Amino acid sequence: MRLFIVRLTELAKGKSSFEQSFGREFFESFGSSEILDAALHADVQLDNHGVTVDVRCMVSGSVTVECDRCLEALEIPVEISFEESYTPDTDELDLRQDIYDYVLVSLPLQRVHPDGECNEETIKYLSK
Repeated sequence: MRLFIVRLTELAKGKSSFEQSFGREFFESFGSSEILDAALHADVQLDNHGVTVDVRCMVSGSVTVECDRCLEALEIPVEISFEESYTPDTDELDLRQDIYDYVLVSLPLQRVHPDGECNEETIKYLSK
């Protein structure tokens, strides 16, 4: 199975599940430069009804982005889940875009280190 692409012709009716781990390369495939690194794990549960497929996905782990204040690496924990019902028009169900979107939307708008953890050299220049 390719990363988050389910071949419906190989999917039995009823419930099934799979797990996949993914990292920075996943985000690079979308052209995203804001994710510097990632260590994520997805648990995907499928319920194939024939015409529709219900999907429940849980993603956990962390992503590394630049701190908005000091531009150093900042690790942000990720813990998301979503449920969707799909009516595929091809023999594949591609979950990549939804997983990408849900992870990015879960990140805070302002991404900064906790007080006192930013790069001190950079903070000196900002406080002038």
